[in-house]
Amino acid sequence: MNIDDIKTIGVLGGGVMGQGISQSAILAGYKVICRDLTEELAAKAKDSVANGRFGIAGGVQRGKLTQEQADQALALLTVTSKVEDLKNVDLLIEAIGGTPGVMEDKGMKLKVFGDMDKLVKKEAIFASNTSFFTIADLAAATTRKDRFIGMHFFSPASIMKGCEVIWTADILPEVIDLVMELGRRMGKLTVKVKDIPGDTGFVGNRIYRVLTLEALKIVQEGVATGEDVDNVMMTGFNWPAGPLGMGRGARGGWK
Repeated sequence: MNIDDIKTIGVLGGGVMGQGISQSAILAGYKVICRDLTEELAAKAKDSVANGRFGIAGGVQRGKLTQEQADQALALLTVTSKVEDLKNVDLLIEAIGGTPGVMEDKGMKLKVFGDMDKLVKKEAIFASNTSFFTIADLAAATTRKDRFIGMHFFSPASIMKGCEVIWTADILPEVIDLVMELGRRMGKLTVKVKDIPGDTGFVGNRIYRVLTLEALKIVQEGVATGEDVDNVMMTGFNWPAGPLGMGRGARGGWK
């Protein structure tokens, strides 16, 4: 098993993460089949990859891609609502969302992986884009624990360079190497991370959680405002955004 065995990548979920992963893969020259729940959602995902805020058309406008390169990439993308269309992919990346109000639903992921394990060819590699759940737990829903890995992209996946590759005790070493190289070909800086029990997240989220909690404590104690906390970290440590501003809109919203 080596990187050249990967010809077609399936992306399960056409939301923001699925769109970004699909875009990164087609720009790297891979055929991608992106599946969402309905034809309407699948078509929306394809349009977002082509014309969305972080889409391929913007890359052409900024001079990052030629129109020919853009057309060649988009020709590699198939969207579908039919889960059966994923049965022959060489690698399946799960990027499904959660239930309303829940970013990620472990029970849903376990069910989906169990179902996909029965459908997708046995030699295919499975990867989860989860940012939180223990990979070994998800792998246990399948019969391919030696070919099940975490591939945590950061959002928006078409722009952000980081990719945590989370390996379990059961994984084949060649699968780790293959996925690390795949991430690099998709333009990512891949980092190898050991899976641990407890659903504690991986490197990025574990560190970010601690930083955010301490920043909130400073605000709650009246030491400084949220905006001041963010400004200290941005000006003193050259962060592009402060711990309270990242992912929460305008920093001015913090008091």
